[in-house]
Amino acid sequence: MKVSTKGRYGLKAMVDLAVHCKKGSCVSLKSIAEREGISEAYLEQLMAILKKNGFVKSIRGAQGGYILERDSKDISVGDILRVLEGPLNVVECVSDKKNVTCGNGTCKKCVTKNVWEKISDSLSEVVDSISLKDLADDYIGAERN
Repeated sequence: MKVSTKGRYGLKAMVDLAVHCKKGSCVSLKSIAEREGISEAYLEQLMAILKKNGFVKSIRGAQGGYILERDSKDISVGDILRVLEGPLNVVECVSDKKNVTCGNGTCKKCVTKNVWEKISDSLSEVVDSISLKDLADDYIGAERN
C-alpha cells in the first residue's frame, strides 16, 4: 500500500493541530500550511474531509481556524488514514466488498490471499495502535532536542 499526499499531508496537519491547539484556541490554515509546507488550498480540501468525518471543527471569524473535535488520545493514525485514503488493504481482494476478484479466478481458490490478509491486518494493527497524541508528543520532544 502506498499512502498518497492526501494521507501524508492530512496526518501532518492533524499532528500540527494536536500540538498547537491548546485550551480551545484555534489554529489557522495559513499557520499550518506555513509550518508544514503544504498548500493552503490543498489543506482546505483535506480539512473539509476531516471536518465531515468528525475529526476537526471550524470556527469562523478573525480569530477563527480549526480545533480538534475529539481528544488527540482518542484519534488513531488508522482513523485518519482510513478517512483520507480509504481501506488500508494491500490488495483489493481482501476488502470487505462483495464479489471482488483479482483477475485470477475466484478468491476462494487463491493460495496467496492469506498472505495479503495477514499483511493488511498487521498494517491496521500498527496504525491503530498509534494515537494522534503519541505523534504530538513525539513532535514536541523532537522540538526540544
